[in-house]
Amino acid sequence: MHEAKILYKQFLSFIMMALLPVCLHASTIDDDDVAPESASGLTTKTEVLADHYMVSAANPLAVKAGYEVLRAGGSAIDAMVAVQTVLGLVEPQSSGLGGGAFLVYYDAQKKQLTTFDGRETAPMAATPELFQDEGGKPLSFFDAVVGGRSVGTPGTVKLMSELHARYGTNPWPALLEPAKQLAEQGFVVSHRLSSAIEKDKKRLQRYDDTRRYFFKENGQPLTEGDLLKNPDYAKTLDILAKQGADAFYKGKIAEDIVARVQGIKDNPGLLTKNDLANYRIKERPVVCAPFRQYNVCGMGPPSSGTLTIGQILGIATHANLSSFTKDSPEAWQVIGDATRLAFADRNRYMADTDYVPMPHGLLNPDYLATRASLIKQGKALATVHPGQPDWENAITQADDQSIELPSTTHISIVDKAGNIVSMTSTIENGFGSRVMTNGFLLNNELTDFSFVSHKNGYPVANRVEPGKRPRSSMAPVIVMNEGQPYLVLGSPGGSRIIGYVANTLIRHLEWGMPVQSAINAPHLQNRSGFYELEAGTEAEALKKPLEKMGYKVRIKDMNSGLQAIQLGESLILTIFSGLAVRGLYSSYKFSLDLHRNGQTPL
Repeated sequence: MHEAKILYKQFLSFIMMALLPVCLHASTIDDDDVAPESASGLTTKTEVLADHYMVSAANPLAVKAGYEVLRAGGSAIDAMVAVQTVLGLVEPQSSGLGGGAFLVYYDAQKKQLTTFDGRETAPMAATPELFQDEGGKPLSFFDAVVGGRSVGTPGTVKLMSELHARYGTNPWPALLEPAKQLAEQGFVVSHRLSSAIEKDKKRLQRYDDTRRYFFKENGQPLTEGDLLKNPDYAKTLDILAKQGADAFYKGKIAEDIVARVQGIKDNPGLLTKNDLANYRIKERPVVCAPFRQYNVCGMGPPSSGTLTIGQILGIATHANLSSFTKDSPEAWQVIGDATRLAFADRNRYMADTDYVPMPHGLLNPDYLATRASLIKQGKALATVHPGQPDWENAITQADDQSIELPSTTHISIVDKAGNIVSMTSTIENGFGSRVMTNGFLLNNELTDFSFVSHKNGYPVANRVEPGKRPRSSMAPVIVMNEGQPYLVLGSPGGSRIIGYVANTLIRHLEWGMPVQSAINAPHLQNRSGFYELEAGTEAEALKKPLEKMGYKVRIKDMNSGLQAIQLGESLILTIFSGLAVRGLYSSYKFSLDLHRNGQTPL
């Protein structure tokens, strides 16, 4: 029998980041078992044996829905549909029908990786000046976000539908039923959702529909433990079940989306019925970055995730990262400056390549060695500029100026046939545009474009253009080892996603840390000059050494929500309170970063 280990960091019991793997040999627990809670409110670990399949997601209700699909013989894509539609209901601040997603898929029968781009698109009426005032000055972030202006054409519904038609085995209506029932009967508001509402209550009260949904009759925001029903969401799912995704892109739902976006009086948007009707999912070749004997594979542009992670890993390798111990300031100087160098290239070159050219040499080993040669031991880089990788028909571009705040959600699924889904989905900022219709929130994805279209006469690659997809940091990956899947990994977190995933890979693949230890380790990131160290962790001890090297250091709360499924030869589940064990694919190990200090990401 194959075995796998599911490990979690200790966390407060009200944080419900959940996984559900199948427990065929789990005689010690049943469907309702959770790990015991201590008097302090922290949870303790228990172990069970299991095999066959696995699903992990950011809420136990979503995971339960996915588990039931897998248990009934459904495919990984079937389970994804069930999980995503429940997530859109129970954590609407992170993803949903009104957003988009990137999905990396491993076809076990063909032994082949591919990727699917369900990213939102700019309306055809959009111009590069979309987020500028009449004088050409960039709008403030939330002036741009809240309202219809920031809404791009959603892609998640079409992604679910088209992949189900291609890889699904269970009937489409049945996959929408769990979310529909929850919406009709109501679900208990989690601490995470109630905290998010409290933090964003001013903006959520701006429009009548979000105020009615997220607040009580007395005007107070929903609190943990409240029962929340969403009959409009149930009706939407019923329409999709009966009429398919076309109803979302061409029917009454589409008409309602357009009317809502264009009808916002204080900040109307440009989305039209034609934008929705003409939206297309794009299957794109997988991008793989070599690291040691592994290949880190994921989405290419318009996602910058895999390319930037690949650059970080390649630069760090050429800078002799392996010669330093994992907790040394010298090691984190290499990682920090490698990240800064990669982000400089990202901000200059990476965008939707259907619209702008991009260098083909960003992962070239010689180029990465040249970038690594800039790193001088013991001294932080004073300034960082984009490099000059090889590319045909090179053009001069300016650096991007976009703001990416932490949100999104990640889903990892393996079915009994060995098919794998690594999917990150989003509505961008927490609660998206704060515009709601038919029971779901609409994205603010267009604010992932640069607010500045040109600088010093040169165009920004990630500028707004009609039909273009904004650049993303989402980084769902599948790590391959000798042609076989080895690790499934992803995280929420805005532009920090890149560092979360890259650092976890370095800790595990370079330094040999167990996956759970790599995920549990403190977060340290340096995207653009400030070295961020996770508050309340041993990372704070690096503050003075890094400052001595010349870095500006900030101590910050940094909650990732990392997930990893590792393919191995043994299977033991170790779970914490609040996580019901429902299933596990044979030879997988699951690891999850549950949020520290009782905090959760948007």
